[in-house]
Amino acid sequence: MCDRVAMYRHGALLVLALTALPLAAQNMWDLGDLYATPEAWSQSYDTTKAAADKLDGYRGTLGTGAGALFTALDAISAVNKESERLSVYASLKADEDLRAAGEQERRQQAQALSTLIGEKTAWLAPEIVALGAGKVVAFEGERKNLKDRFGFYLDNTLRSAPHTLGVEAQGVLAAAGDLLAQPSDIRDQLADADLPYPELTLPTGQTVRLDEPAYENYRRAIDRSERKQVFDAFWGSWHKFEGTIGATLTTQIMGDVFAAKTRKYDSALDAALFHSNMPAAVYRTLVAQTNAALPTLHRYLQMRKARLGIGDELAYYDNYPPLFPLAQAPQFSVSESETITLAALAPMGPDYLALLRKGFAGQWMNVLPHQGKATGAYMNGSAYDVHPYLLLNHNNDYHSLSTFAHEWGHAVHTLLTDAAEPYENSNYSTFIAESASIGNEMLLNDYMVEHAKSAAEKLYYLGEGLESIRITFFRQVMFAEFELAIHEEIEHGHALSGARISEIYCGLLKHYYGEAEGVMKIDPAYCIEWASVPHFYYDFYVWQYATSMAGAAELTEAILKQGAPARARFLAMLRAGGSDYPYELYKRAGIDMATPEPYQALVARMNRLMDQIEALERKH
Repeated sequence: MCDRVAMYRHGALLVLALTALPLAAQNMWDLGDLYATPEAWSQSYDTTKAAADKLDGYRGTLGTGAGALFTALDAISAVNKESERLSVYASLKADEDLRAAGEQERRQQAQALSTLIGEKTAWLAPEIVALGAGKVVAFEGERKNLKDRFGFYLDNTLRSAPHTLGVEAQGVLAAAGDLLAQPSDIRDQLADADLPYPELTLPTGQTVRLDEPAYENYRRAIDRSERKQVFDAFWGSWHKFEGTIGATLTTQIMGDVFAAKTRKYDSALDAALFHSNMPAAVYRTLVAQTNAALPTLHRYLQMRKARLGIGDELAYYDNYPPLFPLAQAPQFSVSESETITLAALAPMGPDYLALLRKGFAGQWMNVLPHQGKATGAYMNGSAYDVHPYLLLNHNNDYHSLSTFAHEWGHAVHTLLTDAAEPYENSNYSTFIAESASIGNEMLLNDYMVEHAKSAAEKLYYLGEGLESIRITFFRQVMFAEFELAIHEEIEHGHALSGARISEIYCGLLKHYYGEAEGVMKIDPAYCIEWASVPHFYYDFYVWQYATSMAGAAELTEAILKQGAPARARFLAMLRAGGSDYPYELYKRAGIDMATPEPYQALVARMNRLMDQIEALERKH
């Protein structure tokens, strides 16, 4: 969801003790670090909007000299930086309670300002392209800080020349920014505030409102009939809106295809890959290697069926309960999650841990779920001059602990980048970002297995490690194939509807989960699952989770085996931020993501985990 907004930001390396804040304060972020009051936000908004209105005054000046080029880029950068800070505040404030109309309006204001900046700078890329590489390089030679701060941006803009339109067309596309953002906003409003989620009476007699956080909690029920009840109720609610949410997603896809065609890309996928200068071979290799590895996924599902004692067909609602349930599931408070995360990430070194402690000591998190609050979890690190903020919905279970470690991986990445790079190079790629967070998850899982107090507990965490690979690798690649399929439907001139989208999603579920091979039976009632996934509105985002998991597996294993040298390569990649293309940064760290090896290494890890389980079971 991220550039850095859906996930992701070194001040001084200080080891800070956790402050003795009241519990309520520890669990709620302090947005005063962004703006002291809502009025201060409004004042900054007015000032920034006035500055944005003047940005087109630099038009026609870039070619007059290195100083003029630097002055224009510096002014535009300053407005963008403050606009991002305004957006962070508005977004976080809105996510505190999505029912608060005034805060949703503030978020729209911030989006409108971003659109205005796009309109007022629509001339910038065409004018840089018109200068040509020779003149730009000459200007960089005359003025060092021009190259230091804006060199990568200028190179990337020149690379984009074939897809850079004239000033008028660039302006029209920029003006359409608010409109193209609406499908995602509508989906979020429905999912987080307006959808009439069902109430469900549990076998204990307790009645719960089955919203997204509750669904994620209760789908892990040990009782199989309860799991089915949860799935039937939750997805039944979504199914009532299949047509509406199908129209919303179709509009998003149409917007992606429109933008790609307008900028003269062959497809929406090509447009998405071009942004990060990503070789298409990375995407193709990922999908091919994942499909080749489906027998490993099916081995895991067969293991799941046997260990859960399911005599008939494995069902889709059987994916989420612990593979090895304990009589009492492990519980982790927020403070315990902090302590365990610090211990598990010790291989990352003292500087890394110091940044974690600094973050834990501050009021950077909105931790606990409540009605109206945005679901899921993210790190928002787009306010360059301020620390990152994290939204969590902590349920005190292992999943919450793992999510905690994941999002703090994004936060430390942000802190490392901001200390090493200027604002202009701080917006790192998702392709890199998820490696930081998923690496944390893997180190945490290895730590929990190693420090388990019994064989039963060790099996529990091994099972969780397997499930993480299913969700983050196999499931995300299935999502990526789904995204490509629905984009191609529009690109080939076909119509989409909610029912058609469900049909496409159902076909992929059956393929990945081995219905034809007799591994799992997919109930069409659950094929509406696509409707609840916000990432499908982020234009080919999810596939990077899978590549990142493969990369993270190789990098973290190297850290555990080699120590300091491997850690230095990994942290250097994180510090580099957006100063180079992500594929090149990965190669610098020693991994070529266009080759089969990283994906095969992850599949080998999955098989090793299953081998460990079988060996433990034989022993005990």
